[in-house]
Amino acid sequence: MHFEKDPVIAVIGLGYVGLPLAVEFGKKFNTIGFDINQPRVEELMAGHDSTLEVDDAELATAAKLNNCCQLEDLKTANVYIVTVPTPIDQHKRPDLTPLIKASEMLGKVVSKGDIIVYESTVYPGATEEDCIPLVEQASGLKFNKDFFAGYSPERINPGDKEHRVTTIKKVTSGSTPEVADYVDDLYRSVITAGTHKASSIKVAEAAKVIENTQRDLNIALINELALIFNKLDIDTEEVLKAAGTKWNFLPFRPGLVGGHCIGVDPYYLTHKAKEIGYHPEVILAGRRINDGMGEYVVSQVVKKMIKRRIHVEDSNVLIMGLTFKENCPDLRNTRVVDMVSEFQEYGANVDVYDPWVSHEEAEHEYGITPVKEPAAGKYEAIVLAVAHDQFKEMGPEAIRKLGRRDCVLYDIKYVMPAETVDGRL
Repeated sequence: MHFEKDPVIAVIGLGYVGLPLAVEFGKKFNTIGFDINQPRVEELMAGHDSTLEVDDAELATAAKLNNCCQLEDLKTANVYIVTVPTPIDQHKRPDLTPLIKASEMLGKVVSKGDIIVYESTVYPGATEEDCIPLVEQASGLKFNKDFFAGYSPERINPGDKEHRVTTIKKVTSGSTPEVADYVDDLYRSVITAGTHKASSIKVAEAAKVIENTQRDLNIALINELALIFNKLDIDTEEVLKAAGTKWNFLPFRPGLVGGHCIGVDPYYLTHKAKEIGYHPEVILAGRRINDGMGEYVVSQVVKKMIKRRIHVEDSNVLIMGLTFKENCPDLRNTRVVDMVSEFQEYGANVDVYDPWVSHEEAEHEYGITPVKEPAAGKYEAIVLAVAHDQFKEMGPEAIRKLGRRDCVLYDIKYVMPAETVDGRL
């Protein structure tokens, strides 16, 4: 099968994953960036990325990138790269809706000889068993005869200015040996860190889903240790620093586990495991621990408030940080919302302050309207939930001025020295 040496690439989904990739391909190949969100396309065409993953100067370097939201504009492409989100629903089950819709849409534009590469995180088998049949049905074309597929899992780390799309090694795969070679060559042309060609699409899918499952379990272990050490009245950070002097001790820290990957990917693997008759023990145990950390933090803060004879009901609580990680505006699957709802269960009035977030997005996604500036002397409890640089620069003295005289200051992320706060993980 002959594949185009000078492809026209269409990147489907211009979020945290798709845009940086489209920009890199757009520096070298004719590239179409497609997103169903018209305001998103318009801001990119105006030269700005509100996710801050690509700065304005770099966006301008992608001379061959054209962004659109019209299906007709995709028909000139011959390589389609799908970077839509793959979330979980309220029951912790994989939600393939964006992937299904993207596949059905591509079935209307794919032509003979075209290649569809998926980057979205899925369970092993999803590309060939769930997505490709939808393309076949909508197009009338036959898989691996008329069109082909690949899988190259995304490895974007939002807010990380050191590990960028081009500097992170890329796993690639294809539905035939020839396609695998072509997809690998295509990515290697823009990924300076190089590529690793997997033997099959399923292997590449499985590799992606275990990367974050492994990290999730490591954090779950540290979170459980923090629960134990708190009961023993031992400072967890001091223990981790001491253990960290051994050369092979892994430097994980406790905290809330959210985001588009670590808090989600394990459920894709456990879903598939249950489907084939295996009930995962260790993976789900780690998930239970990490999903319960927000509730645990609130219980600790409430206990400290009660010891100071602070009436919890109708108290004012400030949560500093809403994003799932520091120094980025990404709100996806943030577990800070667990603390907001738990404090509200106690009847507390909760303000959320985060200089990084879009207030409109926070309202739309979670029904939370962050305060523009927290009022001084207002709060009975303050929780440092995200380690934004702005919070570190404020320092404990300035943060305490936001609270009342007996305010409880609790630090989840070790933002402040231990002796300046009233509690931490």
